[in-house]
Amino acid sequence: MIRFFDFVFSLLGLIVGSPILLVIYVLGLLDTGSPVFIQERVGRAKKPFTLIKFRTMKVDTASVASHLASVSSITKLGGFLRKTKLDELPQLWNVLKGDMSLVGPRPNLFNQDELIAEREALGIYAVRPGITGLAQINEIDMSTPKLLAETDARMIREMSLRNYFSFIIQTVVGKGAGDRVRH
Repeated sequence: MIRFFDFVFSLLGLIVGSPILLVIYVLGLLDTGSPVFIQERVGRAKKPFTLIKFRTMKVDTASVASHLASVSSITKLGGFLRKTKLDELPQLWNVLKGDMSLVGPRPNLFNQDELIAEREALGIYAVRPGITGLAQINEIDMSTPKLLAETDARMIREMSLRNYFSFIIQTVVGKGAGDRVRH
């Protein structure tokens, strides 16, 4: 049932949000010259997939987890996109394709060995990664791998349609701050 809602909501989001996507794309061209950020992430069953987001950091920023990147790497537009979570909108394409869900554990990088070990031990990779979830609305990010994996496991255990909609609504109304960056 959740996959059905993922498909319908991501399709509607892409259609209804297309003017916003276009405006952010054009602003991104002016900001960095490269408005789309594409990166390989760990997906369901630890299979790689290509995640797509709007770029929030300078083009030459190292490919590391957000909490390891410097705040000075974030552009002015990027700061706004992160604060409003609009940088996540292109991930609706990942949801539509079935690489991700709207709700699930945030997909990590393949070089995050400690997080991968914690998540593997708890069976987190049995589900699709998501745009939002219990950890995100509670401001738990990848800087605390054990806590993140435990929170993801709890979310998976307690997943229901009620929780699915609750996490989406809480995210849309602004609960959670997103991934931290190093100051």
